[in-house]
Amino acid sequence: MYIYFMKDGNKELVAVSLTPMILMILRQGKSYGYEIIQQLKEKSGGKLEVAEGTLYPVLKKMEEKGWITAAWSTADNGRERRYYTLTKKGGENLETQVAQWNSFHQIIQRLWNPGISIFSGLL
Repeated sequence: MYIYFMKDGNKELVAVSLTPMILMILRQGKSYGYEIIQQLKEKSGGKLEVAEGTLYPVLKKMEEKGWITAAWSTADNGRERRYYTLTKKGGENLETQVAQWNSFHQIIQRLWNPGISIFSGLL
């Protein structure tokens, strides 16, 4: 798996974050592999680089789960590309994942600020 995140970035954290990041990109409209890679790089300010060999297995798993659909189409330049589209099920899954990430973020913030109880407001 090739994921580059900063110089000493946590590859495991990026790997588990890749699915919701891809879903967020596809929420904006259909896209193809190389374009998804470029958007990840652009949105991260160049800090995140994902190899095609990493991206395509993730896309395949997402397609198998029914979160995205894929279809071949001819681009303006005449090249055949496989375009990926977010499904309703994928959108619902994205909402769930974002809610979970937000909860974890709140816990981390509470742990980082030791004067605040980590459980206040969670129940």
